[in-house]
Amino acid sequence: MKRGLVLEGGAFRGLFTSGIIDVMMAHDVWPDGLIGVSAGAAFGCNYKSRQAGRAIRYNKAYAHDPRYSGIRSLLTTGDYFNAQFAYHTMPRQLDVFDNEAFNANPMQFYAVCTDVETGKAVYKHLEQASDTTYDWIRASASMPLVSRVIDLEGYKLLDGGVADSIPLAYFESIGYDRNVVILTQPEGYQKEHNKLMPLLRLSLRKYPKMIEALDQRHLMYNRQLDYVSEAEREGRCLVIRPKEHLPIGHISHNPDEMQRVYDMGREEGERRIADIIRFYNEQ
Repeated sequence: MKRGLVLEGGAFRGLFTSGIIDVMMAHDVWPDGLIGVSAGAAFGCNYKSRQAGRAIRYNKAYAHDPRYSGIRSLLTTGDYFNAQFAYHTMPRQLDVFDNEAFNANPMQFYAVCTDVETGKAVYKHLEQASDTTYDWIRASASMPLVSRVIDLEGYKLLDGGVADSIPLAYFESIGYDRNVVILTQPEGYQKEHNKLMPLLRLSLRKYPKMIEALDQRHLMYNRQLDYVSEAEREGRCLVIRPKEHLPIGHISHNPDEMQRVYDMGREEGERRIADIIRFYNEQ
């Protein structure tokens, strides 16, 4: 039996996920593998490095720092979240990412990106922390319109959630048969067609397959919700989701808002931790 953890993205809604995985760390719960999409990868990497509290800490500390994120960064670099500062200066110097702990933890870690040339998902197994690893995580979390396409190891990449928002089926396909799935939308949520498609078509006009994936994303996502629900009914996965819509947008510069969403995750994590432990221990 291989125990997996599947982390949906959702930009700053991912702080809800951070609260839950920090509770899991506090209770010494360690799955065999983790797959994260977008914010699920950017915040979930702290699980493998055993750094509870890191995601909420640095996001609050640099919420108003123009070096970290904002319109100035978007206009001057092409990325709303400054690539150099957020994915290299931050983890190397300011709120140091524990590379040694990441490398020593036997839990497998995967990040999901979207190949803009094919519109298909790329599943990257990240075994050793490095600048390249940080760039894969950055690619997974690079939202269209506010991020540059990233050239990395032969791929052109953006946000993994475009091609595979909830990669439960992929994780099952590589042998993870008991999976906890953490979603960042409440039960009953259905994604609608992206109203920004005219802008996306213009900005990504060089990549017709990516435009097609974005145009169909709501259909893909809602099918994945059905797949997760079926897996949950069959006992193959345990789903944790917020009880209500999280009070935060894709982008936030409000530390109190961030803390509120993180605390909601911690509360739900404490409420469900016994279920998580029981589910992972079942044969």
